[in-house]
Amino acid sequence: MEHSSLAGLIFRGVALTLIVLFFMFPIVWIFMMSFQNNDQILRIPPRILFEPTLSNYKALISGQLHTAAGNLQITFMRNLFNSVVLSSAAVALALLLGVPAAYAFARFKFRLGETIAFTLLSFRFAPPLLVLLPLSLYYQELGLNDTYFGIVWVYQLIALPLILWIVRGYFEDISPDIEHAYRLAGHSWWEAFTRIAVPLAGPGIAAAGLLSFIFCWNNFVFALILASADKQPVTVGALAFVTASGIQYGQIAAAIVLSVTPTLLLALYAQRYLVEGLSLGAVKG
Repeated sequence: MEHSSLAGLIFRGVALTLIVLFFMFPIVWIFMMSFQNNDQILRIPPRILFEPTLSNYKALISGQLHTAAGNLQITFMRNLFNSVVLSSAAVALALLLGVPAAYAFARFKFRLGETIAFTLLSFRFAPPLLVLLPLSLYYQELGLNDTYFGIVWVYQLIALPLILWIVRGYFEDISPDIEHAYRLAGHSWWEAFTRIAVPLAGPGIAAAGLLSFIFCWNNFVFALILASADKQPVTVGALAFVTASGIQYGQIAAAIVLSVTPTLLLALYAQRYLVEGLSLGAVKG
């Protein structure tokens, strides 16, 4: 029995190691590429040992991309700043609108309530190309084309359905008797909502906000069409590394590392809320 249990532990350990290596290998390889130039990256066969260089990161930070055809001006750091501003503002607006709406759908039953909720959810399912052309025409008529507010408004439409449906489930899991008891003590509906319901659903709200931030951060199509170069996020700014003289693989790898770092740090910081929020309500009764 001891030998079989030991063999099982060894097998599980080896299997988990192989799985981790399989999924982490692309990330590690991109990280290594960010410290190499194109000649080192395209070398055949590839080498694990190489002389690292910081030239890719220096090019991104300085905005000077050195190519075979000469120097090229890039605005990657500006694009990175735009991603932070656009995604943060969109999630904040979506939370401001989505959390009260989720509470209303969870606590009050009204005519066409489920139809309205499902219609909002359908915005998340619709492919971006379906609404891109009419949205672009409307934005030109309203003067919202190539504006931060216009992009934020589109981004929050991406985040709002996700926040609405996730947070709604957490509010439904909270017993309304707690809020009724609090209101019987003489407190208003708004106080019961802000002091009882929202804190109890806090992990779920944090999880929904984090997932929405990642979805907004990764969006590409809307910002590509609706914004100019000085307002585009990092997902669109990465196109600058595909030049007429070739593809700058080292700069692309460095850009991936820098663009992934904010969301990775945010996920690591909020991982406790993310795990707790996604598991909240998994067991009922």
